[in-house]
Amino acid sequence: MTAIAERQSCPDVRTGASGTTSDEVAALLPVVGGDTTVPLVDGSQVVYANLDYAASAPALRTVADRVTEVLPLYASVHRGAGYLSQVSTALYEAARQTIARFVDAREDDVAIVTRNTTDSLNLLAGVVPAGERVLVLDLEHHANLLPWLQSSDPRGHRTTILPVAATVAATLEVLAAELARTPYALVTVSGASNVTGESLPLDRVVEIAHAAGARVAVDGAQLVPHRGFSLARSGVDYIAFSGHKTYAPFGAGALVGRRDWLDTGTPYLAGGGAVRDVRTDRTVWQPAPARHEAGSPNVVGAIALAEACDTLAALPAGALEAHETALRARLVAGLEQLPGVQVARIWPDSDEPVGVLTFTVAGENPGLVAAYLAAEHGIGVRDGRFCAHPLLARLGASEGAIRASVGVGTTSEAVDRLVDALRQYVEQGARSSYEVVDGCWAVVDDTRPLLPVHGLDHLAGTAAAACGPALD
Repeated sequence: MTAIAERQSCPDVRTGASGTTSDEVAALLPVVGGDTTVPLVDGSQVVYANLDYAASAPALRTVADRVTEVLPLYASVHRGAGYLSQVSTALYEAARQTIARFVDAREDDVAIVTRNTTDSLNLLAGVVPAGERVLVLDLEHHANLLPWLQSSDPRGHRTTILPVAATVAATLEVLAAELARTPYALVTVSGASNVTGESLPLDRVVEIAHAAGARVAVDGAQLVPHRGFSLARSGVDYIAFSGHKTYAPFGAGALVGRRDWLDTGTPYLAGGGAVRDVRTDRTVWQPAPARHEAGSPNVVGAIALAEACDTLAALPAGALEAHETALRARLVAGLEQLPGVQVARIWPDSDEPVGVLTFTVAGENPGLVAAYLAAEHGIGVRDGRFCAHPLLARLGASEGAIRASVGVGTTSEAVDRLVDALRQYVEQGARSSYEVVDGCWAVVDDTRPLLPVHGLDHLAGTAAAACGPALD
């Protein structure tokens, strides 16, 4: 892996363009569970340091309050004659407009409510015109890789995976050369890597693709929650993102973009609400968005996502970016002072990454380090290959790595705690003993009590059961 050489010492928490400090942003936008304590193996309790925002972010307090407000008004939508059905329909469609406005959709764009980014990109893969070519880079999250590979067959579109080059500049040259050599209908790229936080400059990607007659789709799962984004200004044709990464973990996501493919492409689901008329010998489908929203939609999830969009949009200009940039720089500076710790980077010439970074500890299993951080310091990070296996192989971490990610509720104390905990690990090792259970690292004879929450009692003595597939 390539270490990032950004800072020589831990920088102070910076202020944004509005004068808002990083820790003030965390206080300004409280998240549900921000003060939750968790048990440690020494018998003490500590406030949970959530550094796993890139996987799933906690709910904003404003989002939780909004859900509580609208739940008594919930009813069927679109075809209900009852008063609450009309209210729910109005709330759902207003949420759609808010979601579109948050990404600065063009007047003729359409916003489709989905489950998440993966759902959105699978939907988009199904409407690319038959026989057309799709170009995708080899650094993508599986959500922006597998849908294009799975649907690539002689009857549908054809997909090319383009290896990235050693620098951003060289990668853009390779992209331009491939598009000049072969016609493509669509280029699909990450708005920000879920591994390193880096990205290609979208303005240049759009310029190159559009010059070659190709559209651009962006996996915005790690971009939209961390940076302002505009479909209108960027020229991007489609953006996909998730509510659970945008502080609204209520099961909704979105695909927003050009209407024509979505109006005429294969309906994502066959069912009620997606059709105008059904006979035994024919079906007349609705245009988008109804065409791709068959069945009862996630009304509450859409309203929650819209509330998160409005809350983030109300932040002072530059405050969120400054908050994350300061915390990331502080974390990188601290990690680089630790022997054997290396921070991954795809390109040496990429712009400032979002608040996501991945690192390794020389000679140490990432799962073991993550288990130690949780059990002995109350820190939540991610370990494995982050559903980006080709990229981890490129970075020389085929056996996995450790990812830390920040968000609106992250404080400098959480970042400093991670650096201090890793320093103790590098210098002294873990205090507890660990073993692999069902493919996951766990404390030997773990005595930490389960939280008193209904539904957890059956997990007693099986702490490793919830860690998920190894190396995911």
